[in-house]
Amino acid sequence: MSRRSFKMSLQDALSGLWYCLCTQRNMQAHLGVAVAVLVAAWLLKLSRLEWVLVLFAISLVVVAEMFNTALERTVDLFVDTYHPLARLAKHIAAGAVLVSALNAAAVGVLIFLPHLRMLLKC
Repeated sequence: MSRRSFKMSLQDALSGLWYCLCTQRNMQAHLGVAVAVLVAAWLLKLSRLEWVLVLFAISLVVVAEMFNTALERTVDLFVDTYHPLARLAKHIAAGAVLVSALNAAAVGVLIFLPHLRMLLKC
């Protein structure tokens, strides 16, 4: 068995990311919010730790959305007709995305609110 090159593995990973960005409405929404958050972080001159927390929260949401998409496609591959367990698996994966997005929102409030309060006091 031949080993795949790093370049081929990277191309496959980027292809999966691109698929999600092009086909998943929620991923596009997450990306739009992430860009706005990153611009705000830059404008507010967040500390290194704050940047790490914001980037981690954004990454968690993106990863959760990608796993959700992968699970949905896998279920669709094996289930031709409605099945309550397939539906439940999809709902659980969507719930994981919701939890990660709520976490990101909480991180955003905790990090950005003090900066915005200071900005508005001036």
